[in-house]
Amino acid sequence: MKFLNIKEIKPEGWLKRQLEIQSEGLSGHLDKIWPDIRDSKWIGGTCEGWERVPYWLDGFIPLAYLLDDEDKKARAKKYIDAIVSRQCEDGWICPCEESERTTYDMWALFLMLKVLVVYADCSQDERMEEVIYKALKNLYGFVKFNTLRNWAAARWYECIISIAWLYERRPEPWLKELAKRIRAQGMDLDNVCTLWQEVSREWSFETHVVNAAMSLKGEALYSAFMGEERKGQAEKLYGILQKYHGTAFDHFNGDECFAGSSPIQGTELCGVAEAMYSYELLFAITENPFWCNQIESLAFNALPATISDDMWTHQYDQMSNQIACISYPEKPLFTTNGNDANRFGLEPFFGCCTSNFNQAWPKLARSIIGKSENGFTAITALPCLVESDWQGEKVKIECVTEYPFRNKIVYKIHSESKTPWTFRVSVSQRTVFKADGAEEKGGFLAKEIGYGDTQLVIDVERTPVLLEREMGLSVLKYGSLLFSVPLKEKREMLEYEKDGVIRKFPYCDYDIYPAEDWGYAFKEDAKYQVIECEYSRAFDRKNPPLKIATKMCKIGWGEEDGHRYVAARVPKSTVCEQVKDVYLQPYGATTLRMTEMPVLNK
Repeated sequence: MKFLNIKEIKPEGWLKRQLEIQSEGLSGHLDKIWPDIRDSKWIGGTCEGWERVPYWLDGFIPLAYLLDDEDKKARAKKYIDAIVSRQCEDGWICPCEESERTTYDMWALFLMLKVLVVYADCSQDERMEEVIYKALKNLYGFVKFNTLRNWAAARWYECIISIAWLYERRPEPWLKELAKRIRAQGMDLDNVCTLWQEVSREWSFETHVVNAAMSLKGEALYSAFMGEERKGQAEKLYGILQKYHGTAFDHFNGDECFAGSSPIQGTELCGVAEAMYSYELLFAITENPFWCNQIESLAFNALPATISDDMWTHQYDQMSNQIACISYPEKPLFTTNGNDANRFGLEPFFGCCTSNFNQAWPKLARSIIGKSENGFTAITALPCLVESDWQGEKVKIECVTEYPFRNKIVYKIHSESKTPWTFRVSVSQRTVFKADGAEEKGGFLAKEIGYGDTQLVIDVERTPVLLEREMGLSVLKYGSLLFSVPLKEKREMLEYEKDGVIRKFPYCDYDIYPAEDWGYAFKEDAKYQVIECEYSRAFDRKNPPLKIATKMCKIGWGEEDGHRYVAARVPKSTVCEQVKDVYLQPYGATTLRMTEMPVLNK
């Protein structure tokens, strides 16, 4: 499948509102308030000149173009112009002195080249092809005498994106040779994954959760570019991650290195954003709907849960069972992260996630529908408008829905092509998609589209279901949505300056404490009632679009030994002290929550 040009697809409905919230929040203001973006060496300043500006631009650019925001497009161009104007005659583009080149970690180059590709696709700026050509030609000479190191070696496959993009335009043999050299110098994922079966007690490149999230697409990218047969590395790696570090929301724990499957460990926001992008590319290459389901699990659960609903603050790490978001007074339970990694703020623990989370929603929005060999394919049923063509004739596809918060999906399709084509929608796990005149096959609901107007009405059938986790715990899922018990909270707003970075409302830090006990358990014979609610923001903590009413047991859960404000790994008591009426909320619309809980019998 090929992604559509960004001019051919626009988000609508709740998804467009989500992008607007991001635009009105931290993403849309980082270049004004954060020194590492505002005063970066990439644009001639004195602050960080490595990954933070390209991370931010990687999301800010498609955000600006998807919303057709002229101010943001102009601000993106200002950065691109400044970066391009500083490219050296020999093609070197990174902001360092010539004497520093051999020690500069080339990961930032791989990332910036991705950004230039994104900008070229969004803006149609013809300069980008020559800029990327010169930069890759310089890299071609560089790696003959300087092997990749550190982050560049761990993330070698990210450079294949720009190499493949350029090869489509200039199919010169040296580009394939460059890809071979980069792969030869990079981390061998088939060998590295043998280290993924244990909890990481020490930091390492090999067990880093973000590296793993990125690496899932490595073999697929390389094989597709080189014209080689895939060996299923992505499926193998994903299986290992789920077996040893799997979470309730189908991701994997890593705070910042692999941390096991405990609901009180954490997973890094960068890893969530990068995994979503990996799954989008994996589906584009393989058209395996399995990856569509993983996209939904992260986009509807893990991503919004670790960012405040106004998108001004975020966590570095999130927990499935999260009774506080604070700078822990004692050593946190995290294996390789610091005390403040679970706090909401501007840049808790480390600033990579501050700039990198920006890519997740925009990249999803631009990849909702793409062109396949026999027509168009929707990787998930989200509200959008597509204006494209099939064999040179106009096609318009509008998806009108509030999925996954509602159970009706309507596609309004207009085709001026006299050649019929197939429209496919990926079917989510634990749901049934039904539509007259459509056939479910291989994980897709498919319908043949002829000349004129077609309306495809899909009814989604799903029921709340308890699924077992480890250590006698279970979770409640409703289709692709994970549900949690939201906990009442009390907040302490922290405005201060540290290392020259000011934190003030709305981009200040927060310590969030529990204002109620967290001891809950599912009741074996309980019934679950799904309640649709009025909402203005899809992941609003106070007014979520859905709730599930049920009866639950109150138990004496207790804290993890030696750790204040951390729920015990498993409850210290499973005696039902009281039966209570409880309203669960979507995991993505909670901050303090209990998600993985035991099921008590009658």
